Amino acid sequence: MSFPRYPKYKDSGVEWLGQVPEHWNSGSVRWLTRRYAGGTPDKTNFSFWDNGTVPWINSGSVNDRLIKEPSAYITEAALENSSARWIPEGSLVMALAGQGKTKGMVAQLGIPTTCNQSMAAIVPGTEIGARFLLWWLESNYENIRNLAGGDLRDGLNLELVGNISCPLPTKPEQTAIAEFLDRETAKIDVLIAEQQRLMELLKEKRQAVISHAVTKGLNPNAPMKPSGIEWFAEVPHHWQQGPLKRYWEVIDCKHVTVPFLEQGIPVASVMEVRSFELDLSQALKTSEESFRLLSDGGRQPVCGDVIYCRNTANTGTSAFVGTEQKIALGQDVCLIKSSGRNGRYLNYILHSGFMAAQLDTLMVGSTFKRINVAEIRGLLVPCPPKPEQDGIAVFLDVESAKFDTLIAEAQRAIDLLQERRSALISAAVTGQIDVRNT
Repeated sequence: MSFPRYPKYKDSGVEWLGQVPEHWNSGSVRWLTRRYAGGTPDKTNFSFWDNGTVPWINSGSVNDRLIKEPSAYITEAALENSSARWIPEGSLVMALAGQGKTKGMVAQLGIPTTCNQSMAAIVPGTEIGARFLLWWLESNYENIRNLAGGDLRDGLNLELVGNISCPLPTKPEQTAIAEFLDRETAKIDVLIAEQQRLMELLKEKRQAVISHAVTKGLNPNAPMKPSGIEWFAEVPHHWQQGPLKRYWEVIDCKHVTVPFLEQGIPVASVMEVRSFELDLSQALKTSEESFRLLSDGGRQPVCGDVIYCRNTANTGTSAFVGTEQKIALGQDVCLIKSSGRNGRYLNYILHSGFMAAQLDTLMVGSTFKRINVAEIRGLLVPCPPKPEQDGIAVFLDVESAKFDTLIAEAQRAIDLLQERRSALISAAVTGQIDVRNT
């Protein structure tokens, strides 16, 4: 769908705006809104948090564009004895700090609430509508994050937020633009959600195909026997099953500090095992001397081995080593040697649903899960004869590639929809399209 442009434009004189419709003005958040930060009551004082009635939100709340539920409730005493302040319903809040993508995100309040000190309350005045301002700030998410400098750890502050320039169409135009974007982005969001659901279904189906192949084999007429293991029930009668260490050798990494270089031997650590195949494209490098130190005791990965992540947020992921180049083994991973068996078949086992179920019973930790090497060695696996391992691995390579193609197509559709969404918002809030009669 194409939209008309305004009859005449002028230079706004504002970097983020460029050319705007001739009758538009501009202003800054400083003069168009009231801004203030919140506060966090003393968390060691349980009387501030127990049986509270005052809504309170933290910076993670901005992940919901319309905030309808508080993160917690504080007491009236907590409100009186902290810098937390009420924010009216309909106002905006922006995360001044936060992990990942949180900093710079903005949301509208569907409830009156208080907030923590890592958020800015933005209460629009009479010249600018809250929904229009929300869309303008969202369209400049990256620009706003960059106001704090290049270091991702640097936070925003009220002064920086106040310096943000805004376009100022007439109030009826602001309403028309906001209603247009509410309506059109909702349609796009539905399409994005459908593609995301499709991706999840494809991933579930792929995992089911993997789980069936590595536990039942490829012969549907093979006689079966009880495995005695709850996670994969029956297996072909001639297969073996038992702890991983019985069939594959698991070697721990060596915990030493080594220097990293721009050139040298790649180090396989937790970041390199996030996909089925080991990805060394962004790997840190180290020296030949450090490589020898890290590889001491048989710790050198070779083609056909598997590298397994045992610590951090990627715990339980594994990657197949498909290269002949030298690789050093980083920390928080361990090496599983092929040991004359098929490493790809093993890697498919490690990516199966029944393996995920086993891990859920073993991993400890709150934010970052971890599993020790003894527990990895004790993971229960099926083990067919080597020729069957080879056949299953080839079958799953073909089937997984089909799923990966479909998943990649869904992701491309999501990317295009998100690009379309961003472009539509930017065009509307800067007056590059005229949506008054839509």
